[in-house]
Amino acid sequence: MTTHTNRRYGAPALLPWEGMSPTHVDLEHYVHRFDPPEPGRSTGVTFLMLHGTGGDQHDLVPLARLLRPGAAVLAPRGDVLERGMPRFFRRRSDGVFDLDDLRRRTVALAEWTRLAIERYAIDPGKLVACGFSNGANIAASVLLTHSGVFAGAILLSPIVPFEPTTHVALAGTPVFIGAGRDDTMAPPAAAERLAALLRARGADVTLFLGAGAHGITPAELEAAREWLAARGWG
Repeated sequence: MTTHTNRRYGAPALLPWEGMSPTHVDLEHYVHRFDPPEPGRSTGVTFLMLHGTGGDQHDLVPLARLLRPGAAVLAPRGDVLERGMPRFFRRRSDGVFDLDDLRRRTVALAEWTRLAIERYAIDPGKLVACGFSNGANIAASVLLTHSGVFAGAILLSPIVPFEPTTHVALAGTPVFIGAGRDDTMAPPAAAERLAALLRARGADVTLFLGAGAHGITPAELEAAREWLAARGWG
């Protein structure tokens, strides 16, 4: 393990992002951990684990182990604090995002991911982002604004981070979206809308709506595992 220190559904439209770049991003931009693959157990997949509000770089590593034992894990800690709780971008209130901040931090995460791919010799064709809640939302934001950063994505309890005004070609990028039918923080309608936005850009989206609220259920985990296996990543 390597550690470095250094809502609303029906979201408003976001202005085009072309030409935007962070002032400075290096590998120490995020406190993070990298766990290399276990010899003899890995299929070559690397999970980029993106935690929810209040989590950290260790929070979702057990989930990665359940999704694919032996896989490499890259896990940053969000660089925003909300009442002491790490997040990946700011919000003005529950479900209402600071879109300027989301814009900047999405670009930063995309650039940081590219740097980490180079530093840790990650196969970009087998990098799967896996995020929960706030982590799923910034992963969705990267998907909607940057092509080719992720080979695939697992978005658990996401909402639509913004309504895009540009069309990024996702060219068959596989995406699994999991949501709970009783989730009031990230309602099923938000997951369905996000699925539609990604499909309109060419993504191959699998939408799983299961029993439960804002969390990860055993049924959702099993569905994600089957989705990974069907693509040779499980």
